[in-house]
Amino acid sequence: MSVLPPRVAFSRTSASAELTEAERTRILAKSALFNPPPHVLADGRRDLVGLSREELAEEIAAIGEKAFRVKQLWHWIYHQGVTDFAAMSSIARPLQARLAERFVIGRPVAATVQTSTDETRKFLFRFRDGQEAETVYIPDQSQDRGAVCISSQVGCTLSCRFCHTGTQTLVRNLGPAEIVGQFMAARDSYNEWPSPQGETPRLLSTIVLMGMGEPLYNYENVAKAMRIVMDGEGIGLSRRRITLSTSGVVPMMDRAGAELGVNLAVSLHAVRDDLRDELVPLNRKYPIAELLDACRRYPGATNARRITFEYVMLRGVNDSEAEARELVRLIAGIPAKVNLIPFNPWPGSSYEASSGNALHRFSKIVMEAGFASPIRTPRGQDILAACGQLRTESQRRK
Repeated sequence: MSVLPPRVAFSRTSASAELTEAERTRILAKSALFNPPPHVLADGRRDLVGLSREELAEEIAAIGEKAFRVKQLWHWIYHQGVTDFAAMSSIARPLQARLAERFVIGRPVAATVQTSTDETRKFLFRFRDGQEAETVYIPDQSQDRGAVCISSQVGCTLSCRFCHTGTQTLVRNLGPAEIVGQFMAARDSYNEWPSPQGETPRLLSTIVLMGMGEPLYNYENVAKAMRIVMDGEGIGLSRRRITLSTSGVVPMMDRAGAELGVNLAVSLHAVRDDLRDELVPLNRKYPIAELLDACRRYPGATNARRITFEYVMLRGVNDSEAEARELVRLIAGIPAKVNLIPFNPWPGSSYEASSGNALHRFSKIVMEAGFASPIRTPRGQDILAACGQLRTESQRRK
């Protein structure tokens, strides 16, 4: 009799793990249906941006060059930021010419660039197949640093009610070259090459995967891009300077934590399942309790690296004092902070921003419970660059 309880417990744990793995497999298979086109030009040249070190080594070996060339190229592409092989002074001219015949070092094209009165800059990047996504650089107003808000998909599949991006259907995933390329093109715009080292200030100091799309529904491309970004011999951003924001794709959160270990932000926005079902329809698949369990499991979450809960404040919808107290109860025991986001209006939206009094009352309740609860200052509203305002006119071709 004494053997039975452990055996039953193990069986349940095993079954849960199998279900999670099966769901991950389903998510990745569905994601593959929206994969980007190959990063090869019409003339057959291959883009080296977005290749892993191993893939770059294969390309170099295929043209009969030695392995040490991989390190050279990686340095020139991701540390120096060059786009022309002729600028690679440590590589002999004959090899520069051979490389130029076979490869390119690409960037997305900035179709439009808008700069807000508060110096926030929004890029509409156009990719090789003509599809577009928006990227935003948000400079710190007190220090020489700032965050690059990067898109992971063209469009979005989540249809969150308060989000302008959610009104655009998913067109396709972005590939590693297109994801890394957004950051590199933003760096081009600010002339921040070579990559700053050590204590040298970085204007483009952090990456937030909070642009268009759900990063965990494009996990493999996002993960590959972030590994390139984190490589110490190139761009060299540490995982502490990267934040991945998800609406709660629970099966992929564990994998992202184990493999990438970047900071996690969760778009919560409601404390009741019935309301979150409406605001964030993904909640119907992964309800609040499951989402918070995944947050408690997330590796590396400590008081030094807290999980951020994003909470957009909607007048008369989710901004009561009772909801603030329920939020505190829900996140108890999780190393967390709560970002309160005043709703940023967009054409056709039916919601209104909470009043200043409601924002401050809500924030005070959360802070008195021991959680940091800053009220985010809207940035780039005049150019529709604020949280929830990104959208393009790209459409999925039949």
